[in-house]
Amino acid sequence: MTGSTAPSGDAPIPTVLVVTGLSGAGRSTAVAALEDLGYEVLNNLPLTMTDALLAQPEGARTPIAIGIETRTRGFSANSVIEIVERLRSEWNVASALVYLDSSDAVLIARFSETRRRHPLAPAEDPATGIARERDLLAGVREAADVVIDTSGMTPHDLKAALAARFTLNGGQNLSVMVQSFSFKRGIPLGADMALDCRFLQNPYWNETLRALDGRDERIQAFVKADPLYAPFFDKLCDMVTMLLPAYRSEGKAYFSIALGCTGGRHRSVTMAEALCDTLATAGWRPSIRHRELERQRSAP
Repeated sequence: MTGSTAPSGDAPIPTVLVVTGLSGAGRSTAVAALEDLGYEVLNNLPLTMTDALLAQPEGARTPIAIGIETRTRGFSANSVIEIVERLRSEWNVASALVYLDSSDAVLIARFSETRRRHPLAPAEDPATGIARERDLLAGVREAADVVIDTSGMTPHDLKAALAARFTLNGGQNLSVMVQSFSFKRGIPLGADMALDCRFLQNPYWNETLRALDGRDERIQAFVKADPLYAPFFDKLCDMVTMLLPAYRSEGKAYFSIALGCTGGRHRSVTMAEALCDTLATAGWRPSIRHRELERQRSAP
């Protein structure tokens, strides 16, 4: 590294996120979301300029998100990996390589909907470009610190996932997300812990409660009246409050707890709301999302 000086040991350690991934997987959405979270965003910065960026007076103080795609000047898989390694070893920077992935079928559908040409196959079909890019980025994906599969995500889902992991929260070293989901749609990607709430009595079979969801006091009262609710919830809280400090001590930055039931509207939502309240009372700052309720709101 010629003509650059690494920050001294007394300099503030910045946060630099290097964001890349497959075209159509949501890189632009991710970079915009990180900008909303307070990161200084640099899109398609020529890779040779990274050292010059950090050598600036503010370069080691402002959290930065660098968006990189295969068309970025100087791009190669090895160069991206080397940049992240240098950020840590030579610049003493807290950094993460974030990779956005998606299934071929979803990517093809997205290119079809937007009528865009794939950047690596401008005169061919999107499937050809996807295959080329996936092969080109294979090493980057393997080296990534965080891989987010956006196949089943809306832009809102992706923004929520990034906010849970990378919110600049003033020193709390572990971001916690509590989410509810439906087993019919599968366990959320990236969940560190998934628990099944289907053993509890289901409000769905009560016609007066069916249309409500677990944020409603009537649903919560119904679910909590189940004799198994209290002992299960107490043990869950004991386990989670025991584990979170241990994960934080190990340097984990993000922990996701997913609670599921059949439809993702009643029991899991009730449990997620209660757990989130308990963690907040214990001094954590958890975020919460209800996947199926969000999908219902966004459906046409």
